[in-house]
Amino acid sequence: MKKKFTKATAALLALTLVGASLAGCGSSASENTDAAETAASAQSEAAAEASSEKVVYRTLDEIKESGTINIGVFSDKSPFGYVDENGDYQGYDVYFGNRIGEDLGVEINYVNTEAANRIEYLQTGKVDIILANFTVTEERAQEVDFALPYMNVALGVISPDDAVIESLDQIGADDQVIVISGTTAETYLEKNNPEIKLQKYDAYAEAKTAFVNGNAVAWANDNTEVIAFANENEGYTVGIPSLGSADTIAPAVTKGNETLLNWLNDEIKALGNENFFHADYEATLLDTYGADYEDTLVVEGGQAAGAEEAEAVESVSVAAVSADSSK
Repeated sequence: MKKKFTKATAALLALTLVGASLAGCGSSASENTDAAETAASAQSEAAAEASSEKVVYRTLDEIKESGTINIGVFSDKSPFGYVDENGDYQGYDVYFGNRIGEDLGVEINYVNTEAANRIEYLQTGKVDIILANFTVTEERAQEVDFALPYMNVALGVISPDDAVIESLDQIGADDQVIVISGTTAETYLEKNNPEIKLQKYDAYAEAKTAFVNGNAVAWANDNTEVIAFANENEGYTVGIPSLGSADTIAPAVTKGNETLLNWLNDEIKALGNENFFHADYEATLLDTYGADYEDTLVVEGGQAAGAEEAEAVESVSVAAVSADSSK
């Protein structure tokens, strides 16, 4: 575990010595001033070091030496991360996680995470990597380090068939929209549509139950998630298949963990040479989204979508919704 104690300890020791010096003998005004300045400097350094100790991580070598890597994934977000009937983790993110463990030569300890605590789990050292459908944003990149992306995504809004929401303007002053705490859907709506009342849940399972129970007029989330829900549950339509801009999903590590970040980037590039994420898609997402969307959703070798591909990501949602409504 990456920790820093030496300077902080030394600074605190300096404070103690200075305090003892001032209390134990008479000193001139200049000596007292110098001593006070020294104490203030030591205190400042100690505070800075204490702050740096709040963020902890294990380097690549430390992970290898331990023989185990801790990877944060969802347990209730099928088909990306979920626990099957046998109690095993499955999904698109987990398929990738299994390969990481294999190529590192270590065992994998999957840690159940919610959207709202993905950053916290990295900053406190509870996990080494987050593979929980983590959308890359500028705000998040200030707190964690993202590796290269492995999937494209946008936001979407789903609602019941008998009251389809096709525009946010249809949402009334007393209506509520369900979101998952800590997701880009929550951030987007709070920033761009603060007038919309949000009903927030920490877990995907809780949000889905609330939506099915009719607790809100709509549910906003990753479009891949709401499209999957509409395909698997009758009576719902993704009326807004693409909200905001097209984004990417990527692994994240603790800020400053360069050895693990560099290894992940090299791994993603190498896996691109064997079309690994297409194989991942075919094993975990094909039944949900079909073969037509594979090349648009999958990112190989960390090469994120350009402008044309980004437009295609948005059209995937429209096509998927149209196909579902024609069934």
